[in-house]
Amino acid sequence: MRILLYRSDGNVAPWADDFARNLPGAQCVTWSGGDKLPPCDYAVVWAPPEAMLRELAEVKAIFLMGAGADALLKNGALPRHVPVVRLGDAGMGVQMGEYVVHAVLRHFRRFDQYDDQAAVGEWRPLAAHERDTFTVGVMGAGALGRRVLDCLRPFGFPLQAWKRTDDAIDGVRCFAGDDGLDAFLRSTHVVVCMLPLTEATANILNRANLGKLPRGAYVINVARGAHLAEPDLLAYIQSGHIAGATLDVFRNEPLPAQHPFWEEPRITITPHISALTLRDESVRQIAGKIGQLERGEPVADVVDRELGY
Repeated sequence: MRILLYRSDGNVAPWADDFARNLPGAQCVTWSGGDKLPPCDYAVVWAPPEAMLRELAEVKAIFLMGAGADALLKNGALPRHVPVVRLGDAGMGVQMGEYVVHAVLRHFRRFDQYDDQAAVGEWRPLAAHERDTFTVGVMGAGALGRRVLDCLRPFGFPLQAWKRTDDAIDGVRCFAGDDGLDAFLRSTHVVVCMLPLTEATANILNRANLGKLPRGAYVINVARGAHLAEPDLLAYIQSGHIAGATLDVFRNEPLPAQHPFWEEPRITITPHISALTLRDESVRQIAGKIGQLERGEPVADVVDRELGY
């Protein structure tokens, strides 16, 4: 068995070492632009170029080194008949939960405002938020979204979720589809975007939808930068309708030095680190799925090309 490894940063040697431990009978091969692609049974990739994708028509499956498939699916060179398999949790859920819980609690306990006061030497206790009305709403309730909801449960906030399907989640008020979005937004104090990026979800946090959030709402985006209409969020924060935001993803990364978000103190910026890929866990997961495919068994996390995730 031959496994093609490719990362746009070229750092594939640690992945090859891990695959050697998890699939001792497999041979890992690499590719650099301009060379003919070596024959392979499977491809494990992140941000592959078109020249590579065109030559992957004969592989049994293409595995992603991350959870998001939006960039790959938009590439016209991707063979349509080859299954694409994204990572499941692979250690990302607990990291995402930590990130979101930290951001929610920081706003709930007004630590962002206390930081501002401390910077100017001001000692002034602030009124506490009411927990019973501090509703946290998660947009996207897949494996990662549900893990975040689980992490939020112990703090006693009212929880709700907006998702594609109308199935129930214990202890969570659920909204589904286009018909449920309006009511979800109007009743959410902290909105957490965890949606996959598709044609239907691009720019979903736009002027119209952000305006439906209650005055004083807070925005957390850990999904994709293209979900958020950045000028619209900035305008709502500067007008006071939205209290602030914690953003981990942006339309252009790294975030340009001249971007106005850097100058807005009510926006907390992190460099796309809410859930880092854990290589050991990822390789074990991919190796297990390759074993399933070799035995003719179905595997989880195969991307639905129609849905986009």
